[in-house]
Amino acid sequence: MAYILTILLCIAADQAVKLWTVANLALFETRPLLPGLVELCYVQNTGGGFSILTEHTWLLTAVTAVLMAVIAWAMGKKLFPHPAAMWTLTLILGGGLGNLIDRVRLGYVVDMFHFEFMPAFPVFNVADMCIVCGTIGFAAYYLLLHDRAAGKRKEASRGNGHPDGDA
Repeated sequence: MAYILTILLCIAADQAVKLWTVANLALFETRPLLPGLVELCYVQNTGGGFSILTEHTWLLTAVTAVLMAVIAWAMGKKLFPHPAAMWTLTLILGGGLGNLIDRVRLGYVVDMFHFEFMPAFPVFNVADMCIVCGTIGFAAYYLLLHDRAAGKRKEASRGNGHPDGDA
């Protein structure tokens, strides 16, 4: 239940910031948020991360929908039952659904955060932050904890007379 609430919180936060941006900034208008660090800049992104596949929203919508369905299925089946994995997948799913809502509803994704000190860095949104943090977290989990967690599950199943075990 906590995972579902967190997914909904990610989506709600993302959509609220996007609605505020559209209501308060003109397209391409910028405003300082943390002067010298982050500014608000309203853009409509028809591409993916770093504007990859610009003008191919239909493809990005389909790919995103399939990926979100796979992540939801994996979470439901507890393919990665460790809490660290589940929380990172929760962030990815919440962020992915936030951007998917925009693509389906608007035909583009509303982006608004921009690092002033990195002019070439793309403008991004709350959903993107959830996706990036979740992806980095899942990669760290997979590299550092997955084998250890899988080994403990295998040992536990052997000790309980599980068919995969020696008992």
